Amino acid sequence: MSVPTRAELRAHLCQARIAGDVATSRENNLRNFRRVVTGDDYAGFGLDLDPEWTFEEVLDVMVRRCGVSSDPGHDVGDDTIDPDLTLDGLDAAAEILTKAARTAARVIVATGHPAGLLPVHLAVAARLREAGCTLLTPAAGWQYEEWRRNREEVREIRYITDVAMVSNRGELCHTHSAYPMREMLASLRRSGETLPDLVVADHGWAGAAGLAGCTVVGFADCNDPALFLGAEEDKISVAIPLDDNVEPHLYGPMTAYLLDRAEI
Repeated sequence: MSVPTRAELRAHLCQARIAGDVATSRENNLRNFRRVVTGDDYAGFGLDLDPEWTFEEVLDVMVRRCGVSSDPGHDVGDDTIDPDLTLDGLDAAAEILTKAARTAARVIVATGHPAGLLPVHLAVAARLREAGCTLLTPAAGWQYEEWRRNREEVREIRYITDVAMVSNRGELCHTHSAYPMREMLASLRRSGETLPDLVVADHGWAGAAGLAGCTVVGFADCNDPALFLGAEEDKISVAIPLDDNVEPHLYGPMTAYLLDRAEI
């Protein structure tokens, strides 16, 4: 795939609704902003955020770092993501990936959105591996229970080409949970290994790594306030705003741009 210019990618992000006018509802956004204020662990992605955050402050962070509507009276319909903030996040992430490649970093790559972002993570993992980085795969097969659709479901950590996800053994699953990453980091500690130099992830995978002190590049939708608050608290190195569940092929130009900027 040819590498788009910044202007070309900006146009694509808006056309594909990865940014600009996105399909994520304002109602869902505001509900999650309120949930993270209450200290809800699932909404907080395991980041142990400052309990003093107010709804108004969370909205302000999301306006500045993600580009949602600043109008508190806008409470129905779709919301927005600023494509220039997406591009800025990609540029910042590229600098971190460049450093990782040049230092042969130890890296964990993980996603809670296998139906959307998996191709992005697979491409990043492959390029870092080619550049001499070590892709870590701790706690493969570890199981836990996650509450889904009013019942407990058994999930396990499963890797596809060194990218961690959770599975119910029949499907790859969407998750916000921080438990899998917590176990992966604990597994490294138990084996006497140091924590990874870099984590590229989303949802609770990113949050748990950020709380542990790892350098984290996180992808986050406008209904994922925790990672942006984590960036505000210097626990997340880069939070890239984007719709995290469009058709997977639509992320291709964005991935090409990111890896080209990373010069790896």
